[in-house]
Amino acid sequence: MVGTGATLELTLGLKVYRVINIIGVDEAGRGPLVGNVVAAAVIFPANFHIDGLTDSKKLTEKKREDFYLKITNQCFWSVGEASSIEIDQINILQATMLAMKRAINNLQHQLLSQNKDEVFRVLVDGNRCPDVDNCSAIVKGDLTEPVISAASVIAKVTRDRQMKELDLRFPEYGFKKHKGYGTKEHLIALSRYGPIDGHHRSTFAPIKNL
Repeated sequence: MVGTGATLELTLGLKVYRVINIIGVDEAGRGPLVGNVVAAAVIFPANFHIDGLTDSKKLTEKKREDFYLKITNQCFWSVGEASSIEIDQINILQATMLAMKRAINNLQHQLLSQNKDEVFRVLVDGNRCPDVDNCSAIVKGDLTEPVISAASVIAKVTRDRQMKELDLRFPEYGFKKHKGYGTKEHLIALSRYGPIDGHHRSTFAPIKNL
């Protein structure tokens, strides 16, 4: 597990040692047939800890919401997104990398606006990094790195809330229940009502084949 913490300068003798800001990054929404792909970037303050924090998919919705409040109230964080239109234009992998880059850049900008000497290291869940400096990809990082787990919670809760909002506009699709994944209920609704322009991903097979 990689250590985390806000940047500090420690002077020992004539040397100044800098603690690097560790940014954890994860995404939600690669698999669904509708909506944005959402990425989150999180930096823990010194000595921050949440018991039970893990991959958001392994948490109940209530636990995710509880953790979301703690993380957003006590940590540095940012969200980046790529729309369904962008997903169709550049494919889901590239859109995911774009959303991650946006989240990272937003968070770095927040801190650099306060201190231009901030230094960062980026830890991304998975096997691929977006186009940012000093980045490492960690397979199953959302299980081993709490700062990535925190990012997974922010991304998941953010996207689930978007699906609940979409459900209010289009209740016949059942987005509140399945969150846009290709469930039987969703596929039946698609065959009955058709895809929603600007929301459904037209390049994904179930929709492309309608």
